[in-house]
Amino acid sequence: MTAIKLTVNGQALRAEVEPRTHLADFLREHLLLTGTHIGCEHGICGACTVEIDGEIARSCITYAATCDGARIRTIEGFDDDRLMGRLRQAFTEEHALQCGYCTPGMLIAARDLIRRKSGLDPSQIRTEMSGNLCRCTGYVGIVRAVETVMAERAGFDPPARSANAGWLGPAPGPQASELAIAAPSVARIAVPEVGAQAAATEAAPIVSPSFGRGVRRRPIKVDVSVPEETGGETRLTQSFVLEHPRETVWRIMSNPQEVAACMPGMVLDGPVDDGQVTGRMEISLGPIKASFAGKGSISRFDGEYRQVITGSGGDRKSGSNASGRVAYALHPVVGAAGDEATRVDVAMSYALTGPLAQFGRSALVRDLVSRIGESFAQNLDARLSAPEGTPMAPAALGAASLIWRSLITRARRAVARFVGGRP
Repeated sequence: MTAIKLTVNGQALRAEVEPRTHLADFLREHLLLTGTHIGCEHGICGACTVEIDGEIARSCITYAATCDGARIRTIEGFDDDRLMGRLRQAFTEEHALQCGYCTPGMLIAARDLIRRKSGLDPSQIRTEMSGNLCRCTGYVGIVRAVETVMAERAGFDPPARSANAGWLGPAPGPQASELAIAAPSVARIAVPEVGAQAAATEAAPIVSPSFGRGVRRRPIKVDVSVPEETGGETRLTQSFVLEHPRETVWRIMSNPQEVAACMPGMVLDGPVDDGQVTGRMEISLGPIKASFAGKGSISRFDGEYRQVITGSGGDRKSGSNASGRVAYALHPVVGAAGDEATRVDVAMSYALTGPLAQFGRSALVRDLVSRIGESFAQNLDARLSAPEGTPMAPAALGAASLIWRSLITRARRAVARFVGGRP
């Protein structure tokens, strides 16, 4: 058993929980707060949405033990909240509920959206709310209710978020870490978020056991910009340096098959035909397995050492769709040992719709994008360093290990700052 102290709906409490007890089960079975509903138990439907330290999270995939020191707010804790009161009224007026099973999570997610964004049209509201599913209403009343209250947002603007608030649970909304209101601070080690400047992440390879077996992997620092939400897309940039000449790097990076072999989760179905290619991106995130199959186009600019890849596809099981664009350019630089090296600048944008859209908007997944970039850089470096003819199997993408490494890195940085050291 694990002893925890936390605050739920303003009341401080102590409890002992099994390490694998989910927060949703703890709230419902130990505290009898049954307004938190359990639907899919995979973090997909949104019925279990609660607030953790002012940010929305899926309580069915958040362990109660990780919430030690946190402030939790369930639907029962919003009785005196003006914005929630107005939303409840609007849901009634617009007939935004039928069976009501999704309503608690839907209300909490809608409140979070209105506090972060304004002026969205119905289509944009549907996209933002796509992480919460309803099997009854067809969403028309829900969208109208959110749109109505969003138009009245000025009367409900929250104060700025505390810089000391940490992030615990999965699936906060877009930009929640920047704009969500924080609960009063508590005595706990804060989990640092990516700052306003580009953040250098630590290397953590994600490769299949057979990918260049025996090839030593060197740590590679990958600088990652703060993601921006623009026009329904998430955009970010990455940059890293390879200790190899530009011509050598370009021979690999201009070859789509070589790039796919180094990119975790990417599989090409065949060779490139007149700039067109088919393939898929496979990912396993705990119980969630997705395979986005689709088509892409590749534009190669040899004189500029630049390549642009665009693509779109869908996952049949979840009904989710993804589209994206990756452009990378190679620049000659002087390496650490004074030899010729190559800086790789990557600009990417992506959009994710459907049930899996919530994961594309979470702060944790943004960390995962950084981890994928690190793994790609290390796999690429290993490929360049390996003797000619060394077999290189495609790199697998296991998001569970990505999450674990990401959480370890966050914890290490938090502890280092807490004791006055360096991360």
